[in-house]
Amino acid sequence: MSDLLDTFLNWDYIAEVLPDLLGTGLANTLILAGCSAVLGTALGLGLALMGLSHRRWLRWPARVYTDVFRGLPAIVTILLVGQGLAVVARPLVGTNPYPLGILALSLIASAYVGEIFRSGIQSVDKGQSEAARALGMTHTATMAKVIVPQGVRRVLPALVNQFIALVKDSSLVYFLGLLASQRELFRIGQDVAANTGNLSPLVAAGLVYLAITVPLTHLVNFVDRRLREGRPVRGGDTLAELEPARG
Repeated sequence: MSDLLDTFLNWDYIAEVLPDLLGTGLANTLILAGCSAVLGTALGLGLALMGLSHRRWLRWPARVYTDVFRGLPAIVTILLVGQGLAVVARPLVGTNPYPLGILALSLIASAYVGEIFRSGIQSVDKGQSEAARALGMTHTATMAKVIVPQGVRRVLPALVNQFIALVKDSSLVYFLGLLASQRELFRIGQDVAANTGNLSPLVAAGLVYLAITVPLTHLVNFVDRRLREGRPVRGGDTLAELEPARG
């Protein structure tokens, strides 16, 4: 039992790797996940609108794109983009693997986010669109001001879940090769584990991942519960104050 504890919970090795995990690995992981989330969300919204279009030349490319990037393993996409585009992108990004890693993660995320947005938009009652058109709003204005905001609000928990997945998938960027200053959480833990022959540094990296993902998971549950239940009514609330909450 003591050997098992020493293999996974050697506090000397954990204390040794923790400064690098928090100082370098955490920052790089959040940069990879955050940038990918922003780009993936923007691309995903575009894919959702294309997928809902009545024009076949917009709808079918979005469908094919979504099927391809949801069907491929994440590591395959990262290697294809990170290594396949390295020569073409070298004049722009040099030998830095970060931009291509972020691009690969964004392409993966956008396929999932697009489906999340599409389902959210489709869940909005058609009467909302009909009412907006009856008021003289164009189709574009109806989508931008009425349908899309309601659809996005309904899928916020699913979007946060996708960000959690990006945090974990960011560990796969290490396959593209990283400098010491570019290493994310997994790479730092793996390097120290390989040098020491002990798995405690990897356990420490896992604990940092949990410190990111577990609060986000509870945030998802809280947001989902508030959206389902609505804001509790207080004794002093007036009808005018409650109207925005109902919308």
